[in-house]
Amino acid sequence: MSPSATAVSGTRIDARVALAILVTILAFSSAFAAGRAALKGYSPEHIALLRFLIAAAVLFVLGLLTRMPLPARRDVPMLAAMGFAGFAFYNVVLNLGQRTVSAGASSLIVNISPVLVALLAGYFFHERLTRWAWIGFGICFTGVALIATSTGQGLRFSPGVFPLLLAACGLAIYSVGQKALLKRYSPRQFITYAIISAALMLLIFLPGLTDEVSTASAEATLSVVYLAIVTSVIGYGSWSYVLSRLPASRAGSFLYFNPAVATLVAWVWLGEAPAPLMLVGGALVLAGVIVVNTRGRAPALADLTPDA
Repeated sequence: MSPSATAVSGTRIDARVALAILVTILAFSSAFAAGRAALKGYSPEHIALLRFLIAAAVLFVLGLLTRMPLPARRDVPMLAAMGFAGFAFYNVVLNLGQRTVSAGASSLIVNISPVLVALLAGYFFHERLTRWAWIGFGICFTGVALIATSTGQGLRFSPGVFPLLLAACGLAIYSVGQKALLKRYSPRQFITYAIISAALMLLIFLPGLTDEVSTASAEATLSVVYLAIVTSVIGYGSWSYVLSRLPASRAGSFLYFNPAVATLVAWVWLGEAPAPLMLVGGALVLAGVIVVNTRGRAPALADLTPDA
């Protein structure tokens, strides 16, 4: 059996699968608060670099211990592209946006990525979008507008919203592009190759990193370590386990909880209480995403792996 044929053993959720789902949701959702905390001592670029240097080192060692094979040469360019879109680019622009947008609002805006996936699927794979899809798009982007207003001054949009929309675009490209690779590699292999690729690309930001490490607070540095170990290694490890046990469409449905959990974690960790307008906008975003993914298109592109 090829690595891509990581068989889904069924649809039953036993205790171990339920625990893996819970770990995944907590790991991915808490990344937004951890990113905001890390910004107190690091630049957006250095957070991404340090995070993925640590994560890549851990995954490299795990790969050696488990004798993970090297990827096929023909797949290296695509793996690198996915590492760029889903990790390097995504995390740099996410961190840029989070300088001025709260963790909860950031998670809600990034949550539009499944809607963008549907648009990409319609263009590249000629998947038919129904009238419900366009209704869902309208609901979703109305919600984003409300969130953007709630994070700005008065009726002005917060400038941090635009990098977050770029982050959602990067995540959507990653979600669509990984489909072909996951036919040949297991989720754990794919994540390992993509994160190592991202770490190598992010070395362009290496100048100045040691200075920031030496001057950053312990809280900021521990937040970056948290992002690397808990979100990137443990979170994606548990997500890979879930994907190996459940159909991707069903597994992906649990990630709709991420924005709500991210908002709660940010409230507890950072004291960022959500504004009423943000909650209304978040509800609209979630409603729009659900409409698009349940009524707006065929379920063939439900194989999403949202990052944090």
